[in-house]
Parts: sequence; structure tokens; C-alpha cells
Amino acid sequence: MFVFTLCLYFWCWLSSIHGLEFRYHNSMEMEQYLKDINRRFPDITLLHSIGQSVEGRELWVLILGQHPREHRTGIPEFKYVGNMHGNEAVGRVLLLQLIDYLTSSYLSDPLVTRLLNSSRVHILPSMNPDGFESSARECMNIKGRYNKNGVDLNRNFPDAFKSTTDREREKEVRAVMDWLKTENFVLSANLHGGAVVASYPYDNSNGGSELQGGLSISPDDDVFVHLAKTYSYRHSEMHNGNGCYDSQDFSHGITNGYQWYPLPGGMQDYNYVWAQCFELTLEISCCKYPPEAQLPGLWAANKPALLAYMQQVHLGVKGVVMDSYGKPVQNAVVEVLGRRNVCPFRTDRNGEYYRLLLPGNYTIKVMYPGHKTLTQTVQVPYGPDAFSALTHNFLLQNSDYSSPATQVPQFCTTPDLGIQESDSAPLLPSVFTTLTILLLQRLLTLS
Repeated sequence: MFVFTLCLYFWCWLSSIHGLEFRYHNSMEMEQYLKDINRRFPDITLLHSIGQSVEGRELWVLILGQHPREHRTGIPEFKYVGNMHGNEAVGRVLLLQLIDYLTSSYLSDPLVTRLLNSSRVHILPSMNPDGFESSARECMNIKGRYNKNGVDLNRNFPDAFKSTTDREREKEVRAVMDWLKTENFVLSANLHGGAVVASYPYDNSNGGSELQGGLSISPDDDVFVHLAKTYSYRHSEMHNGNGCYDSQDFSHGITNGYQWYPLPGGMQDYNYVWAQCFELTLEISCCKYPPEAQLPGLWAANKPALLAYMQQVHLGVKGVVMDSYGKPVQNAVVEVLGRRNVCPFRTDRNGEYYRLLLPGNYTIKVMYPGHKTLTQTVQVPYGPDAFSALTHNFLLQNSDYSSPATQVPQFCTTPDLGIQESDSAPLLPSVFTTLTILLLQRLLTLS
């Protein structure tokens, strides 16, 4: 027993010195590694599962931060998701390396320390562990791309432009959708392979006003372009825009998702439209499952970009919306004038809002039932340098009979839940149309 304990201690000591080995860890090895990290760094990590895959593998998420066990007011939530397509294995490796780097560098590296002290970071290394386990170690082989049911998880989310109510949500997708309800994420990225480019919303279009010059433009297009360039220019090669052997070149190493190719049911648009979380799709390697000898170079190329992107969670403005008694209120609409989002941004259960914005002057309108509409102009600095967005709180006043009642936009929830959608933007018309037709039919029947 003494010898076994000594060997285990020696192995842990070696791991702390040399770091995580650059290779593909299977699901059992990954689980053991995450548990070891959580055991070694209990003060800054929390390991939990958000659900299971079709074959019953846990979808492990490691939370890192100064207060990993709970959300703190003013501390934004950030996430990385890897291995959504099981055969695109580099993201899985890089996120495990990122965990290793963040935990081993905390309190010794100023950047890492400030990142973890100022934000709460969630890392899901593998969203599709079943696909990974069945993958072939080949660059372009699609074996393992899909989950156990043969479904592409990045085509299985509700879509803002196309009805997908007839589509059954896979276990892995439902787990992520439920996860987004438990945390109020501000910024995110999901890591893929097969190209080297940063892709941003929208991924799809129904030919409405969002379609401009072959691009599907979101109300926050300027922010998304900035985020994509942040990653591409901190990457050693991505910003050069040189495509892989079988793909096009990308100016600045970025692309609008729809301009690249239309993608219905994607996770990126779902995060932005319904979870008010800005998300990019990061294509980080030409070869989807490269030889292990290439993994150190891929980590070196992406490491500065991964850290710089995390720092962007501090863009813009944040704060708390309070009623006339100073009590934080949930579901107040916080609207930046000139940005007509499909689903209005609302305060969370803590009364908080986070709004990623580039430096400049913005007029913000806050609406909450029973209270006067409050409109204020704020000057937003560049927050990432200070590791904090501008803090601006709103104190509402009760409505009186002399002022018109505030018309608050309706709640906006995913269409497959059968709940009424927001009328704040020209998208998502199918639910309203269907309800109107049914109502008219009912009235005609009664008459």
C-alpha cells in the first residue's frame, strides 16, 4: 500500500511539472483527468455533469474561477464547448490543455489570475463523447461525426428562421439547452475542425431584412466581427485567411456563417437568439483528427487566441435593474436603441443584465411592467483591458396615472416549447401565423 501511494504521489508530481500529455484521451481517461484536476484545485474548480449522451456517457463541465460554486453579481459567465462533432477531435484536446494551463498558472500568471478572478469559466471538452469513441483517426473521414443515433448535433437545435418543431431533440442537445437555462452565459465559442476560420452569426436566413449582400446580418454584427477578428488575429495563422487544401480563403480569417454556407439548427444561432449569449464557431484545424505529433503546434497556435477571446467577456456594459425600492427585478427588458434583437435582452433572476458593445455612446431603454420606461445614454469604454465592462445600474420609478403604461415586449422562448414568441423583430413568424389561422377558424366555426 505504501508503495502504491508513493507511486501515485510521484505521478501527480510529474504531472504538475510536465503538464497534460499531448495525445487523444478517451472518455474514461478524460473523466479521470477532470476529477483529478477538481481534487487538486478544489478552491477554483467545480466539476459537474450537465447530462448524458445516448450511450450514457456523462457530459462533464469543469467550472473555473475565484468562486466556482455559485454566480456572483457582476461576474460574467463564459463557456467553451468542444467535440460537438465526434470526429473533430482537436477542440477536445485544446480544451483539456486549456484547463491544465489555467489551473497550473493561477496566482502565478497575471493574465490567468485576472481572468479567473473577473469571470466564471465553464468548459465542456466533449459534447459528443459517443461520436469521439467511434471516430477514425483520419483527416476527412466523417465516421464519428454524428451521435449514436446518427444525428448531426449542430443541425438539431431550434432555428430562428426555419421551423424545426417536428425534429426530436437529441439527448446531448437537450442537455445543452437545459444548461443554458441554469447559467446566464454572456460569451461562448464552440470548437470545430476541418477549416481554419472564425465564423459568426447568423448561420441561417429566411430571406428577410437580415439578408444583406449574401450575408445574414445580426443586430450586433459589429460586435461579432470584432470578436471573430480578436480570435483570428491572436491566432498564429488564422488571420492570414489562407484556406485549407479543400476550402476557400477567408478575408481576415473570419466569415459570416450564412455567407460560408447556410446552416439550419445550429448551436451558434440558438445561443445568440434565445439564450442572449454571443457565440462563435471556431474552426481550428484543417485536419479534423490530425496525428498526435501535431497537437503541441496546434496548442501553441491557438493558446493566445483562446485566452484573448475569454477576455472579451468584459466588453460593453453590465449592471442591475432595480424597482423603486431598490430591489433587483427579473425579466426587465434592456434594449440598446438601434439593435432590434429577435428576442429582447432581459435581466436574469438576480436582476442583472450584460450587453456586449464596442466602445462608444449608446442609448439604453429599460422596460418593466408597472414602472415608467427609463431611457439613459451611456459612454462605453473598452472593458477587456480593465477586466470589467462598464457598470451602469438602473433605478426604475413606479408608473402613475399621468403617464402611459409601459408596453413590455412579450416573452421569447424556443418554438418547440409551444410558447408565444417575441414580436420585437420580423423573424419567427410561424407561431403567430399558425395561432391566427386557428383563431379565425374557431371564430368561423362558432358563427
